[in-house]
Amino acid sequence: MRDRKRAAAARSKGKRDRQRAAAAARREAAKRRTRRRRLLIAIAVVLVAGLGTAGLIYADLPPSIAVSGAFGTKPTVTIPKINPPASLQVRQLISGHGTLVAKGDLAVADLTAYTWTGTASKKISELSTGQPQPLDVGSTIPGLDKSLEGSRAGSRLLITIPPKDGFGSQGDSQLGVSGNDTLVFVVDVLGSYQKTASAHGTHEVVKGTGLPTVGTSSPGTAPPVHIPQTGPPAKLQSQTLIQGTGPVVKKGKLLVAQYEGVIWRTGKVFSSTWKSGVPAGFQIGTGQVIKGWDDGLVGKRVGSRVLLVVPPADGYGTQGSTQAGIKGTDTLVFVVDILGTY
Repeated sequence: MRDRKRAAAARSKGKRDRQRAAAAARREAAKRRTRRRRLLIAIAVVLVAGLGTAGLIYADLPPSIAVSGAFGTKPTVTIPKINPPASLQVRQLISGHGTLVAKGDLAVADLTAYTWTGTASKKISELSTGQPQPLDVGSTIPGLDKSLEGSRAGSRLLITIPPKDGFGSQGDSQLGVSGNDTLVFVVDVLGSYQKTASAHGTHEVVKGTGLPTVGTSSPGTAPPVHIPQTGPPAKLQSQTLIQGTGPVVKKGKLLVAQYEGVIWRTGKVFSSTWKSGVPAGFQIGTGQVIKGWDDGLVGKRVGSRVLLVVPPADGYGTQGSTQAGIKGTDTLVFVVDILGTY
């Protein structure tokens, strides 16, 4: 009897021991799991911190080109003293919301340009004029064309152009660019004009007699011009056909326009942006164009269509223009749509 009691007590003690051992094992396993979770969390923190540090290092190596200054003002540009990137790079520093720039448009932009070779960089003064420049998108250097396409007026672009996308291995000696020079451009896109851009405003009654008559046309095509059978007037004539409501054209400003020029004597067109498919940009009132344009367009408003009748003295003078078929005695007729001024 006593032996059975002792055996039962031993079995009960063994069971309690096993239960205590199992509980201890569970507690130890829980501790291990806690330590493992803490270790994983610590590793994750290290990895996140490491990735963050790597990102900062990547952003700083190579150092970025620093650009400061407001849109439309001369920027301050700092170029790092390292080798430039080998591929074309474009960064939009300021996002514009104006007209979209496409291939074949005339873009107007403020340019600041540098050469960059290794640790040396130099401003290209001929391109960094501080004056708005007309750019025929698709006909400049490849890297600039690619970078302008798809941008919008009001944007500031930072462009790094390797030689193959710039002036090539021959460079451009007149600009001081060698065949090894990378180019850096800061471009403020001021405006863009498509081939369909035209005058818009109120039609005016033409004053005076003996002047050419101008018909109407769809956007992107030149209006028909009818030259009278009488002789041309002796003095410059400037008649507003459509009165625009935009800014007044001022001397010394860049003027963007569509135009067609006709020789009074023959009725032949000798120059036309409507036919070339790209509006033109030029400085007005400073002798960059013929005197008849300087005198006849300054003071007009953007959006206007203007008829100019230009006698030889206000045109190409007594020498004329052999290439255009203009004699020294020829009076010229122009229809000009004033699209913008900068």
